[in-house]
Amino acid sequence: MSPEYALDGFFSVKSDVFSFGVVLLEIISGKKNTGFYQSDQVLSLLGYAWKLWRENKALDLMDVALSETCNANEFLKCINVGLLCVQEDPDDRPTMSTVVFMLGSETATLPNPKQPAFVVRKSLSSTGSSSKGLSINEFTATLEQGR
Repeated sequence: MSPEYALDGFFSVKSDVFSFGVVLLEIISGKKNTGFYQSDQVLSLLGYAWKLWRENKALDLMDVALSETCNANEFLKCINVGLLCVQEDPDDRPTMSTVVFMLGSETATLPNPKQPAFVVRKSLSSTGSSSKGLSINEFTATLEQGR
């Protein structure tokens, strides 16, 4: 779900682009965005992909099932396009027609992506609460009885 829809309820064609980028990164990594947990840094899949991209280690994101047959340049193009789709600001994201062009083109020069939305997740231990009502999604019950 795009951040502008999740946080403010705004939906546009760029919301679909965001979702496509998430799915693309999930496919090439073999990991789900929801429930992904990089133990040493508490990153989402998007944050992990972004970290590897910035460190020039993007090939480390590759699903092991792809490692023997994958063209490294095509893989890097997919990560680049995926990260362009999940940029935080909807105005920075490409349109779907541009995404299709970028993925299908042998010669297109791709821009460098900006930081994606939802890079860092809060860890459960960072809430500072030992409340019995803490759930996996970090919501607590403030009223235990109805009014």
